[in-house]
Amino acid sequence: MKKFLVLLLALVMVLSAVGCSSSSDAPAADTEKTVEKTEEMPKIGVTIYKYDDNFMSFVRRAITNSAEGKAEVLMNDSQNTQAVQNDQVDMMIAKGVKSLAINLVDPQAASSIIAKAKEADLPVVFFNKEPTLEDLNSYDRAWYVGTASKEAGIIQGEMIAEMWKANPEWDTNGDGVLSYVLLKGEPGHPDAEARTKFAVSSIVDAGIKVEELELQTGMWDSVKAKELMDAWLAKHGDNIEFVIANNDGMALGALQSLKANGYFAGDKFMPLVGVDAIPDVLEQIKEGTIVGTVLNDAANQGKATLELANNVARGNDPLEGTEWKLVDKAVRVPYVGVTIDNIEFAEKAYQ
Repeated sequence: MKKFLVLLLALVMVLSAVGCSSSSDAPAADTEKTVEKTEEMPKIGVTIYKYDDNFMSFVRRAITNSAEGKAEVLMNDSQNTQAVQNDQVDMMIAKGVKSLAINLVDPQAASSIIAKAKEADLPVVFFNKEPTLEDLNSYDRAWYVGTASKEAGIIQGEMIAEMWKANPEWDTNGDGVLSYVLLKGEPGHPDAEARTKFAVSSIVDAGIKVEELELQTGMWDSVKAKELMDAWLAKHGDNIEFVIANNDGMALGALQSLKANGYFAGDKFMPLVGVDAIPDVLEQIKEGTIVGTVLNDAANQGKATLELANNVARGNDPLEGTEWKLVDKAVRVPYVGVTIDNIEFAEKAYQ
């Protein structure tokens, strides 16, 4: 009987040891997987200045697509309000992001975002809305992804000049002067200021005389642009010979107004150009209602932003494993002029 009890006790102890071993091994395996996942998929906090901006919707999609299998993205709509964006940055820091990717509402707010990133010891990649070089240089872990602001204006102006010379019938009063209205983006925005200045100066540099009938801000917005175009047509009518828009959203708003006022029906025509080469405008170029735009490469802006933010989140060099180059702490994604002649190239940017 004693032998039986001894054997029974030994069996219980063995089973108990096996049970303890199994339960202690499981959490260890889970912990190991969690650590590995965190290392492979860092959290990146991203803000978009407002989701309903046509162009930025494509940049946002490119960031999300580029992050698949590489990083966890916390995406935020800042609703075109800097105070909202500031709060979102605080929230993302509290959630343990490893880097920030910020499309500023107000470029002048870069210093306050940098202060938050510094305090949290986080790298920050600004994109699309450019901080000053002084702001970027104030923090060794701050970079920018975007375009050279004046390039879009130069390309747009050269495109307009070439088309104007090739289509003498566009000079409806035959005075040899290009009479234009210009829809400007947000005042003070580097892209708006540069596109406006260099579009016009490039036309003049091509030897064409110009007359500015109107220049007002449409704030990048199609509804505001339509309202302005309605007012300009009521005031100037057919004296307007060209519509220049700082972005495609405003170009589409102007197009709505022109169509409502009888243009593009019969022989009534108005040349109109934008910037961004969004799909809706590419369709209008095919239809002949918009004559040109400038490809602002949303796919590569989003891709470059994610790649830099992912690299620095892991503690790597910003450019590790990428095709990009940094000049003055900025990656510049080039613009390309788009007309009916190279429409296929622009369409591929959205595939």
